[in-house]
Formats: sequence, structure tokens, C-alpha cells
Amino acid sequence: MIFKIVGREDWEGAAREGVYRGSADDARDGFIHFSTAEQLAGTAARHFRGVDDLVLVAFDENALGEALKWEPSRGGQVFPHLYGALPTELALWVRPMPLAEDGVPRVPEDVAPC
Repeated sequence: MIFKIVGREDWEGAAREGVYRGSADDARDGFIHFSTAEQLAGTAARHFRGVDDLVLVAFDENALGEALKWEPSRGGQVFPHLYGALPTELALWVRPMPLAEDGVPRVPEDVAPC
């Protein structure tokens, strides 16, 4: 399973349209950024500190097909990147990510690092 952190309103708009095309950062980089369960806390702290009203969206990486590439990124870690639009119907679930006291979005407790 892989995960996308996204603004609630952005995700809801994409769900109405049926496709998520990515954030401004995704558009700049040419792919949609995802994280593994192990990478989520670092992604939330580095890129989303102080950003409120986020959701965590889970996907089965196998459902994304050949458009999903695993590539080296931050600190040499291999991250999942999707080259193309993301059909919202492939989402397994969507959960809120409220901010902790330090301003970092909370990863749901049942999303354990592998």
C-alpha cells in the first residue's frame, strides 16, 4: 500500500471529477508523489508542517500499473512516483490528518510502518 497526502478540498474536487492530477509540487516535478507507510511521518513533517485540513489517501500500488515508478529521492530512499493522472476510484480509503501540537499532520495510528 502507498499513500498520498492531499488537501481535503483538493481531494474532494478530484473525486467529483474522477481524477486527481496532482498538487502544484507534483505538476512542477512531472509526477504525483506518494509515500510508503515507512516514509509518511517524514513526508508529513518536511512538506506539510502547519498545513491544516489534509487527508491521507491509500492506494494499492499494483492497481496503478506501469505508470508507477520507484525512484531514488530524499536521502537516497526509493519513493513511488506516478507518471500520469490518478483515477480517484482507485482509492482504498481516505482519512483525515489533523495537526499535532508541533504542527505536523498526524499519520493514523493503524498505518504502521512496514
